[in-house]
Amino acid sequence: MQAPAKSQKPDHHLFTFIEVFGCEGGIQTYVKDVLLAYEAAARRSSGGYRYLADILLLRDPPGCDNPFDLGVSRPRSLFHFHYLKLGQQKTNSEMTLGRIRFALALIKQLIINRPSCVFCGHINFAALTRLFCRLFNVPYVVMTYGKEVWEALPPSQVRALLDAKSIWTISRYSRDRAVESNHLPPEKFELLPCVVDGDRFTPAPKPAHLLDRYQLHDARVLMTVARLWSGDPYKGVDVTIRALPKIAEVYPNVKYLAIGRGDDLPRLQQLAIDLGVADRVIFAGFVATEDLVDHYRVADAYVMPSQEGFGIVYLEAMAAGIPVLSGDSDGSADPLQDGRLGWQVPHRDPDAVAAACIEMLRGEDHRCDGAWLRQETLASFSTTAIAQRLRELIAS
Repeated sequence: MQAPAKSQKPDHHLFTFIEVFGCEGGIQTYVKDVLLAYEAAARRSSGGYRYLADILLLRDPPGCDNPFDLGVSRPRSLFHFHYLKLGQQKTNSEMTLGRIRFALALIKQLIINRPSCVFCGHINFAALTRLFCRLFNVPYVVMTYGKEVWEALPPSQVRALLDAKSIWTISRYSRDRAVESNHLPPEKFELLPCVVDGDRFTPAPKPAHLLDRYQLHDARVLMTVARLWSGDPYKGVDVTIRALPKIAEVYPNVKYLAIGRGDDLPRLQQLAIDLGVADRVIFAGFVATEDLVDHYRVADAYVMPSQEGFGIVYLEAMAAGIPVLSGDSDGSADPLQDGRLGWQVPHRDPDAVAAACIEMLRGEDHRCDGAWLRQETLASFSTTAIAQRLRELIAS
């Protein structure tokens, strides 16, 4: 009698991140999506997992709101999280101790678990990852996101990128900026784009409670979700405010709902006053992630003429059936599929933004077809599609 085949032992991987669950932001959202895709890619049709992962978290504290660290819904046999935060990590000594603890945890994983690959989750870890992975002869991948690699990097980080098995990034634009600024070979890069949860971001009628809250009954609504930071003004909220007078000539009932918080708010408020459109601009402040989908549904068009590494918000809006506007020379070309799914305009040109917004509000272009937008978006950027892409990258 033939002996039963032994079950294949899962590959072991190691991920390293700065902070994922202790704050909100585009990188944090992307990393959570990657972990969801990893979970889907790892699951065998016959049961069990084809690979397992340890995850080092430099600044996330134990007890943080980590939905992946729940033994009931996701067995700990898939993910094992290591929380390395000591104190507040605000003083120089605390930060130094944190880095030492991270280095020791990385060495320990390389010695004990001998991962088949290390996925370095930030360029700031890359030089240290290169040092230890070369010492233990373990291949590593560096994950990049956007502007952290758009300018010239220190020589140690460039060497780490050159010696990596590959460099993952979220868009062609981010790849091209990193290649140009740091003289990297483009063939070193692999694309792993952002994803959208099509089960959560869905079309629906405008929620009455938000129409009441923001006094948007009978209004044509433009919307942006963005950080309002003075040191990060590229989101284009000011450009959209400057476009409002021209839009209002065609749509007198236009309103602009700007969601987000930051120290640039006073300047933007004053700009709206100076342009005579303060009554058309609603600064909604911070909106919790679970409430975002209802806010997208309030909008007639999503407007963010910016410079993005990718732009998850465009996917969220299109999955909810909302037409979108982006800049024309950044990573948003990927979610908008080079303009096939939305409007791309020069990101600092209020006149171009105004003209595109008028077209979007008119609703005659096929890119305003919500059902088609959602279909085309999920075909390329669903969790299922990215899980398949991640499986291919890990296998390679």
